[in-house]
Amino acid sequence: MAAHRVAHVTLKGPSVVKEICIGITLGLFAGGLWKMHHWNEQRKTRAFYDMLEKGEIDVVVPEE
Repeated sequence: MAAHRVAHVTLKGPSVVKEICIGITLGLFAGGLWKMHHWNEQRKTRAFYDMLEKGEIDVVVPEE
C-alpha cells in the first residue's frame, strides 16, 4: 500500500491588497449609510421649518 499524500493549504499572513479593498468597501458602505441618515434628518428639519413658516404648526403653547 502506497501512502497517499494529502495536499494541505498552507496558511499565509493577511493580504495587504485584500485588506485595503475590504477596508475601502466597508468605509464606503458605512459612509453611504451615514449620508442617507444625514439627508433624512435634513429633510425632516426642512419640512419642520417650512410648516412653521406657513403657520401650519406653532412652537408656543397657547395660554388658556
